[in-house]
Amino acid sequence: MDLQRAMLDELMGADRNLTEDERKDYKEITWDSKEVCPYYMARFCPHDLFVNTKSDLGACDRVHDPKLKESFEKSPRHDKFLLKFESELAQRCDKLVMDLDRRVRRGRERLAQDEEPVPPPPLSAEKSEQLAVVEEKIKNLLGQVEALGEAGKVDEAQALMKKVDELNVEKVLIQAQGDKLPLVLPEKKMALCEICGSFLVANDAAERTQSHITGKQHLGYGLVRDFISEYKEAREMAKEEERLAKEKEAEERRKQQEKEPDRSRRSVSGERDRYQDRDRDRERDRYRDNGRSRERNGRNRDGGKGSRNGRDRYYDRSRSRSPGRHSGRRRSSRSPARPY
Repeated sequence: MDLQRAMLDELMGADRNLTEDERKDYKEITWDSKEVCPYYMARFCPHDLFVNTKSDLGACDRVHDPKLKESFEKSPRHDKFLLKFESELAQRCDKLVMDLDRRVRRGRERLAQDEEPVPPPPLSAEKSEQLAVVEEKIKNLLGQVEALGEAGKVDEAQALMKKVDELNVEKVLIQAQGDKLPLVLPEKKMALCEICGSFLVANDAAERTQSHITGKQHLGYGLVRDFISEYKEAREMAKEEERLAKEKEAEERRKQQEKEPDRSRRSVSGERDRYQDRDRDRERDRYRDNGRSRERNGRNRDGGKGSRNGRDRYYDRSRSRSPGRHSGRRRSSRSPARPY
């Protein structure tokens, strides 16, 4: 059914069954749409791993489309978005593993309680008296064995030890209360799978163990754990490479500075000299401008006096040459008077 639907989508489009009104509001889904599952784009979706198992997460509410995944892998933005999708998947897998580890711890506690020894049933008064007599005999014989061993009588001590062994067997039979104990079948010992948290029968048949290992739950949690380990390892490697690159760059800068100390000093001193030269040039220009200003002001003052003196001299000469109003006073005696 899914294959046929995919073929129809390819031939007629995903909106083939929509009406005209529905097509107006229809939005084409691409691999970077919010409706697309980022876990599926990155690697796998956890919802697909545990279908019909005790750990079933239910159906995913986002789109899983192989064509969208194929277009994502061919996209030039693949590497950038892959880091984002893998980060989201790692967070989801971490939560799954944390929940699973809590179940594993509770399972261990349960197994530890089941493995506690069951206390034996209480003995009757008659059996208790018989047990006390046998224990007293064993105690006396052991004292005799110790004394014979100190005296060097090894053969006699070994003969008494045989009697002690016989009394120990009798003691065990009394504690078991002979054939009055009910027949109890031993319970099967349970074991816990550290990968998926399932309970198994210890030393079970190989076929059942293999069936568990190849089951969805075991494979699913194994895939989740492997992805988390791989993701963390890749992150650590990326951080280490970044750290080494920064150290290498810093080392290259340090070596470059060691190779060119004089150039750096010359550069600093040259920059300082340029500033000093610029300051001197400014001071020289300022002094030159001030000198020119003073010279121009002085020339203006001198030029004004000269013009006035020139006009005075010109006025004096014109007075001396003109036969003006003072000609009658300074007329020469030799010059005859001219009648008017």
